[in-house]
Amino acid sequence: MNAQENAPDLHSTDLGVEVEAPMLPLPTADMDGDALFRLGMMYSAGSGGCPMDRVSAHMIFNLAAMKGSIEARVYRREMSEEMERDEIAEAQRAARRYIDAGVVSLAA
Repeated sequence: MNAQENAPDLHSTDLGVEVEAPMLPLPTADMDGDALFRLGMMYSAGSGGCPMDRVSAHMIFNLAAMKGSIEARVYRREMSEEMERDEIAEAQRAARRYIDAGVVSLAA
């Protein structure tokens, strides 16, 4: 599951009981560029409860860059050099969905 898919994930425990897996950290409307950058770093490194996911990291770096994070611009560019064109396109579409849904506001 990547950051653009925020539906809860159910899995079985050793006792056969289905429980809801913890939700992934996702961008929110109150996050500034720095907070989004830190979240992107979590996805790029696979830390803080986030899976390593280049598409999600690129998407979040894109949102952070739009909110003024210089570091996010650098990391997004570096990450783009390691990604396939279709992965970059997917990340850009996902960022647009967050913006269109109002989950991430670009107003400073």
